[in-house]
Amino acid sequence: MSQAFLHARTYLRWYILLALLFISVLLFSVILREDRNGILTFVVLDIGQGDALFIESPTGTQVLVDGGPGKALMKEISTVMPWYDRHIDMLVVTNPDKDHYEGFIPLLDKYAVDVVLESGTHSPTPEYVTFEKEMIDNKISKILARRGQIIDLGGGAYLQVLFPDRDVSGLSSNDGSIVMKLVYGDTSVLLQGDSTAKIEQYLVDLDGDNLKSTILKVGHHGSRTSTSEEYVKQVFPEWAVISAGKDNSYGHPHKETLGILSKFRVPIIGTHEVGRIVFHSDGKGFVLD
Repeated sequence: MSQAFLHARTYLRWYILLALLFISVLLFSVILREDRNGILTFVVLDIGQGDALFIESPTGTQVLVDGGPGKALMKEISTVMPWYDRHIDMLVVTNPDKDHYEGFIPLLDKYAVDVVLESGTHSPTPEYVTFEKEMIDNKISKILARRGQIIDLGGGAYLQVLFPDRDVSGLSSNDGSIVMKLVYGDTSVLLQGDSTAKIEQYLVDLDGDNLKSTILKVGHHGSRTSTSEEYVKQVFPEWAVISAGKDNSYGHPHKETLGILSKFRVPIIGTHEVGRIVFHSDGKGFVLD
């Protein structure tokens, strides 16, 4: 092998290394320069018959509220997070029904997660056992949600836990669902998992004025077991969003629920009709993409 050839191969290696270094520095620079311009993002992901909500604060803190069924979340997450970002700050499991957490199982194999917020209700299913094992294997901290907790997302955005306000281990998964309020400036989203009309009324009686929100994420996929008249009256939303699968076997959203929302002239947007739903807030108002 000639000396000229050896020198040429050596130079080629250096050029490749320098090119890779340049690309790495450029990529790191792009990541650092990402500017959300004071915008909060709230997305109802299109994962079929279940719940999966994505939140990104003005400072880039990312939260997934529920993970939907099966593996649909893995496809959807790529539409709201860049390919190089493999870290999620917090997962929230509003209740341990499969259509709220199952998608987190494959997610934990691909993404680093700091903490999981749970309601405190229990599930004996093999899938939930697998999910809990994944959390242990990945050394992810677990926190029980309790009323009064404020989760700072940065940039003035925060999550406020409204329910549970007690040990809910003896309640049904729906009655024990986490109810939270996402707040950013003058805008807010009321998130309630599968919370039922019974818990809605409890919250109305407990602190009805605090329920007022710009967007209502409708409980239990639009089931008639949630979204009572008194509750909608107190929330007084500008939009109602529903996460349900197209042509699902449950008939969600039910006509009774749609009727109540229409009575209060609340515009309704559902994943079963339009797919993924994306909102942006500058702290003064929400804009629908």
